[in-house]
Amino acid sequence: MDVDGTSRVFLLRHGETEWSATGRHTGRTDVPLTERGRALARAAGAVLRALRGSAASPPALVLTSPRRRARTTAELAGLRIDRVDGRLAEWDYGEYEGRTTPEIRRTDPGWTIWSHPTPGGETAQQVTARADAVLTEVRAVLPRGDVILVGHGHFSRVLLARWIGLPASAGVHVAMDAAAWSVLGSERGAPRLDHANILPVLPG
Repeated sequence: MDVDGTSRVFLLRHGETEWSATGRHTGRTDVPLTERGRALARAAGAVLRALRGSAASPPALVLTSPRRRARTTAELAGLRIDRVDGRLAEWDYGEYEGRTTPEIRRTDPGWTIWSHPTPGGETAQQVTARADAVLTEVRAVLPRGDVILVGHGHFSRVLLARWIGLPASAGVHVAMDAAAWSVLGSERGAPRLDHANILPVLPG
């Protein structure tokens, strides 16, 4: 909860995996965290405590994507998961699953997830609908306290964009690295982006 008593939404991206470290698009594939990813996830818990304050009440709701990289990150960060929610799954990359952007561009020049279709995957409209459904539930819960959503890079960036009333494609303008936090707030009822891409620091 913010200093003015307004509840906030905390977005956490899962820790590093072998695929995320090498830029491979990871949607449906259930890739585990690397050891560094596990360490980052543990460190993310300390970042959350600093962001929320030592006297903060327990969050009103903690949701996680069904992918084990997200669930493991939530657990290592010390979160009590209330529900696994399929709507928080990563953007479905279809035929581009497991491929890097340079590989995709060999046959689809200039491709990005934000600007081009993804054969066999989700459209921006479908991802927008998922994000909006999540945020509708979130807004209903916020009067009871903070909400924490643990998920993925691209989908979390869509949530950020939709929270402040922008199209999904505006997610390109906000970073969300492995094990990073972003915070959604409000000012007199107007949605606001409070923090973006706050990274944990590993000891040593």
